[in-house]
Amino acid sequence: MPARPVDLDALVDGVRAQQRAAVSRAITLVESSRPAHRGQARELLARLSDPEVTGARAPVVRVGISGVPGVGKSTFIEALGTRLTAAGHRVGVLAVDPSSVRTGGSVLGDKTRMARLAHDPAAYIRPSPSAGTLGGVARATVQAMAVLEAAAYDVVLVETVGVGQSEVTVAGMVDTFLFLTLARTGDQLQGIKKGILEIADVIAVNKADGDREGEARSAARELAGALRMVRGKGEWAPPVVTCSALADVGVDEVWARVLAHREHLGGQGLVDKRAAQQLDFVWALVRDELAERLRRSPGVAALRAEVRRAVLAGELPATTAADRIIAAYDADR
Repeated sequence: MPARPVDLDALVDGVRAQQRAAVSRAITLVESSRPAHRGQARELLARLSDPEVTGARAPVVRVGISGVPGVGKSTFIEALGTRLTAAGHRVGVLAVDPSSVRTGGSVLGDKTRMARLAHDPAAYIRPSPSAGTLGGVARATVQAMAVLEAAAYDVVLVETVGVGQSEVTVAGMVDTFLFLTLARTGDQLQGIKKGILEIADVIAVNKADGDREGEARSAARELAGALRMVRGKGEWAPPVVTCSALADVGVDEVWARVLAHREHLGGQGLVDKRAAQQLDFVWALVRDELAERLRRSPGVAALRAEVRRAVLAGELPATTAADRIIAAYDADR
């Protein structure tokens, strides 16, 4: 079935008028993997980012938020988001979820886990499917951020699920990366990969309330010591603070540390960081597009079943199989 044509004029006007339905349609368009939609998405984003129309704007605050399983990311985001909207900010939340194997859609219900924030007229929450690839994460999330910024959301929070390579991907598209952790998770350094400590700009030990407050402060001191070993001299020293999103304690301090990191970057530092991120995004788009073309290749499709059988049977080395797939793709051109 051919894709239904998109009224870009109405969509651009709706996003700029801060219409939630238009924002949702625009993000759906930029997330789409259909070739026809990709062209329309590029045109949409070009028009939304036109400086002659948007004028001079203060840079949007982009924050990535991740954490160990069960740390309470959604509770923290809701507590932070409602504080920010009460202070006059417009807050957009993009939750990068694992993709459903069958549908490719988001399988976590962030709107149900952040019910209060979801009903806040100054907030917008969007579960964003990862589309099965890190390239899909980069393309969908970066472009969704552009839509939110065009709709005058001045704070964008990108929540990632789990601790792994997707966190590195998200850290490469935000200004500040906030990592949430817990006390009583065993050895703090055993449960957190060194790579996460290297990309975190602010660390918060959540659920520091009641009997757990002392343990949380002890965990914060341990992590602060670990960071001194990971980070070199002269670099930003990520602060480690404690908070309790459920008890609404310490959330303001976490946000203050996020803003302190932003101030540390400075105006030119922020410009340079975003420029480098854009260059990385260029190559992420290239890799994503090449992967899509490979999947759509008739030659590759004809060879796929045979290669799969031979590799599983141990008859074909992986390197030879890869060479055959690439040769089949090249033959289509």
